[in-house]
Amino acid sequence: MGRGMVALSPPPCLPACLSPSLRSLGMGHGAREMVLGTLGKATTLQIPPDLQDLTLRFGEAVWKRDTEDPQRKLVLLKYLDGNYTNYMQGRALFHRLNFSLEILNTSRQDGQLYEYIVSKGPEEKVWQIQLEVYEPVSDPSIQILSQVPANGSCTITLNCTAARGDSISYSWGSQDSSISQLCSHNGSLLHLSYPLQNTSIPCTCTASNPISTRVIVFNSSKCSYEQGGSAGLRREHLVLLVVLPIAAVIVLIGAFVATHLAMPMAGREQEQSPLAENNAVHTIYSQVQRVQKQKCPAAAEHPSCTTIYAAATGLPPDMALAPGTAPHAPRSPLTQPPAPQGHAPLSQSPDKEPMTVYASVMMPMA
Repeated sequence: MGRGMVALSPPPCLPACLSPSLRSLGMGHGAREMVLGTLGKATTLQIPPDLQDLTLRFGEAVWKRDTEDPQRKLVLLKYLDGNYTNYMQGRALFHRLNFSLEILNTSRQDGQLYEYIVSKGPEEKVWQIQLEVYEPVSDPSIQILSQVPANGSCTITLNCTAARGDSISYSWGSQDSSISQLCSHNGSLLHLSYPLQNTSIPCTCTASNPISTRVIVFNSSKCSYEQGGSAGLRREHLVLLVVLPIAAVIVLIGAFVATHLAMPMAGREQEQSPLAENNAVHTIYSQVQRVQKQKCPAAAEHPSCTTIYAAATGLPPDMALAPGTAPHAPRSPLTQPPAPQGHAPLSQSPDKEPMTVYASVMMPMA
């Protein structure tokens, strides 16, 4: 280090908050300062007083920034004898009083290694600033994952999360020293067990990153199964919620398949049924008996007379069978006529055995 240079102690920083470029350089190989920027807010890059004196003395300095290309650097501002040229007009301000550079709206792309170089004759003095940009942590929330009373105590699992923020770390604790060990834990999940008679156990969750910190307090209440919410349901509840819908779906699918299989079979039966509406066939049961010759009407042409008692449904009753017509020939359906006057019914004739004729008559087309 040259004469007149003042070594500044860098602010404390965990190894995880160092960018790859800064870790490769190391704090003893040119990187002099770490600056933490807030996403969307202004960030000021300052130089130490000795470099301010050198700038006033020699009157020539420049601000530069690294790029993604290790062989290329971006010139941000040039200062010469009280005048300067700002190559980041509208995005950065140069303060001539202390030669600092203010980035107005810090973005993630601004997280680079910056250099302030003072020229003093044949030599240059370089001050390096590593800028790390973080999004602040939002207000965290606590979710009860499970809550089960057992053996006189309540076992509960809590999850602390923040919706926004970069490089967030979580820790649990309590301001009450009597239960600080009970709530002490590093990480977002806390497994807590306390006696059922303790109705209030205040545990504090802290969500933080290098630029912000948010705190939320959880106060335990009456321990029950229901307070676990959807994530803390009992096993019996989960079985009901999962198994019953599956069984209902299976029953519905079975009914649907059975219905669609029965419909084609019913259609085929209707096509094959002999009692279809347009092709209906009716069976006529007739009794035929020869009667005495002398009792036939005078108009009969044949020496014998045959009387047919026929029954059919659905057609006019005023149609009669012509005498002597064969009983098996198709003819119009008839209603049963009354017995001829002077003749006993066929069933009462003792000397002649009746003969039964089974005939089929097809319904006429409409």
